Amino acid sequence: MNTLDPLAGAQAALLDHLPKAAILARYQVAGGQELVSGKFANPESSAALAANAFGFFADRPEALSLPGLVAAGDARCVDLEVEMRFPWSGGHHPWLDVGVETDGQLIGIESKRYEPFRDRKSANFSAAYSRPVWGEAMGAFEAMRDSLVQGRAFVFLDAAQLVKHAFGLRTQAQATGRRAVLCYLYAEPHAYPDGPPVSRAAIDGHRAELATFSAEVSDALAEVAFCSLSYADLMEHWSNSPALADHAVAMAARFDMGGQ
Repeated sequence: MNTLDPLAGAQAALLDHLPKAAILARYQVAGGQELVSGKFANPESSAALAANAFGFFADRPEALSLPGLVAAGDARCVDLEVEMRFPWSGGHHPWLDVGVETDGQLIGIESKRYEPFRDRKSANFSAAYSRPVWGEAMGAFEAMRDSLVQGRAFVFLDAAQLVKHAFGLRTQAQATGRRAVLCYLYAEPHAYPDGPPVSRAAIDGHRAELATFSAEVSDALAEVAFCSLSYADLMEHWSNSPALADHAVAMAARFDMGGQ
């Protein structure tokens, strides 16, 4: 393999039982430039983890099962790198790692691998995010936005990104008549690819911030429901399904996702 060829590196980063051509075609037209930049083939790539986990369902969405969210047979579409546009045309719009459509739900999955344990997170919101366009049922997310604008800081959780994703999901769900769900899917790796361990303090800190964020944005009346799920729990869930067990085993053999 030519290590200078980002496409070859991306192909090598995908498990052999996956539809590699279809997966990489999706990333070639996505907004993150994961393939061209070579980031997809990076040993720490969160995109590669999500692509391997959910690329399996690209041509068989009905096989997807997500604990508490999607039962086998319910998913109509599972797509990678999905843009969730705001209710305006210009500027940047959020891209989620995975989009899942059922008859009644639009689920956006934001996948994290090593990102929570890297640099301290910053919050940047342009004035556009304060436009009165989010309706009356997004107050909890707007309150989180305002607290971040006023200087509130999270060390491990990219709370600003999640707020932006919620706003984008809300817009897209309204357009399709579905209920929006933002799912935060995270790994808790034991170590970095080059050897050093991920500290237990960092993992616990991330969990604590996630719990705080979830409690503050969870509102029974909100147009976007928020939930979180660890990759370890997802793999355990899939391992109990005859249709998904082999995929879960292959994922666990390739990726350090944490858990026991």
